[in-house]
Amino acid sequence: MDGTALGRAPKQHWALAPGIARDTQGFVVSAFAHLPVAVALFLDASGSERGWLRALRQVAPVTTAADKEANRTRSAAIAFTATGLERLGLDRRTVQASFERPFWEGMHHPDRRRRLGDLSDHGLLHGEAPRWSCNPPGADATTLTVHALLVLYARDDQDAQDWARQVTEALQDVGVQVACRLPLSLRFDPDHVAREHFGFADGISQPIPYGPGVAGHHAGQARDPWHGVPLGEFLFGHSNAHDEPAPGPLIPVGERENSDLFDLGRNGSYLVVRELHQYVEAFWDSMRAAAAELRKDAVWLAERVVGRERDGDLLLPGNRQMARTAQGPDNAFGFFGTDRHGLGCPIGSHVRRANPRDGLAPDAAACADALESANNHRLLRRGRKFGPDFEEGERDGERERGLLFMALNTDITRQFEFIQQTWVLNKAFATLQGETDPLCGPAGPFTVPDRPLRWKVDVKTFVRFAGGEYFFLPGIGALDWLQERG
Repeated sequence: MDGTALGRAPKQHWALAPGIARDTQGFVVSAFAHLPVAVALFLDASGSERGWLRALRQVAPVTTAADKEANRTRSAAIAFTATGLERLGLDRRTVQASFERPFWEGMHHPDRRRRLGDLSDHGLLHGEAPRWSCNPPGADATTLTVHALLVLYARDDQDAQDWARQVTEALQDVGVQVACRLPLSLRFDPDHVAREHFGFADGISQPIPYGPGVAGHHAGQARDPWHGVPLGEFLFGHSNAHDEPAPGPLIPVGERENSDLFDLGRNGSYLVVRELHQYVEAFWDSMRAAAAELRKDAVWLAERVVGRERDGDLLLPGNRQMARTAQGPDNAFGFFGTDRHGLGCPIGSHVRRANPRDGLAPDAAACADALESANNHRLLRRGRKFGPDFEEGERDGERERGLLFMALNTDITRQFEFIQQTWVLNKAFATLQGETDPLCGPAGPFTVPDRPLRWKVDVKTFVRFAGGEYFFLPGIGALDWLQERG
């Protein structure tokens, strides 16, 4: 579902300049792949005592981007919701005046839910109400309230569980409860491929930040021609796609009207989090039934729904094989020159909707502009799957499994919500009409281009939104400032 931090692709190394790295959470620059086990703790601070953040950081020190991965057997990241910032001493008016509207309105505001495809004019698209959010004013209420997300990374299950227990006990002493928890994993297969639960290599394509804040910039290090994205798309205070510092929240530090402002956003970001449940048995049953209408097999159709082969290789016209590197599929390509008409990778497939690259260009002369435009909406993904792998003979519902989608961006409207509304759920995407994303959109038609005639089949979705919210992932200096207030 294009949400995990890494699948099987050439490694994309980048780092922040030292001074910036010390003030930035390590979560921004690393997926912590050397720590394959993690636990996500969703915290409810409704009854919290003053000093709860300090107590949390003592038992779970937040990893910085300057920390050397090879020397760490544990890492931690933390982010806060809008109502969570209120629990740390920021009043609601300050939050609303300082942060982007989607952040403080919340993911469950009716307008935002329609943009994200979580709500139609007839009610919930996914059948069941999500279980958690930050429950801000004006949003549809959920059973559980979440004020902060703490993700703990460890080398093995035992250490992760022991650490989570220590954190839970320390938080209980200061009035903070764990509203819910998700055990997360990368679980590589024998070929060292990290797969999502439907069986596809996931998270292959990631943006590669560049700019003055990135290590190597002043030494003349070139931007990646396909995936290079300004650092300010993922980190406040740095130059973004509009060639201006990405604006973050500024907080008044005094009571007077002309008080000085504290740059709370510096070296921080917004974190989009969505808990997505996957129904593996139903997905493959649906693929088999729909593929039978085309006299194809289920894997053939599923690969076209996703847009890649199960091992991560892009589908190409004429059954050609994608070039490979020593580490996996070659990811340096554009759709216009590789497969303009979608005869290999369908135009409406999940990977082409999630990142069209230069595929929306009307002609060859417009390819560079189309690629740059698409890269202006990229997300830095840090998600992991949860739940056990699906076993032969198992039935859906016996054990929960899915993806905890986590992605960084500095402009929720222009990045995450744009992708969802304009590409993933757009019924008039590219040359298509009346179709949405066949993997995670609502049930409907899906076109597979071919010659002389295209294939068209109805597909259903078996991904359910179970909870989610917009979070603020602060820099280290901002985290210190919040700690002193709350």
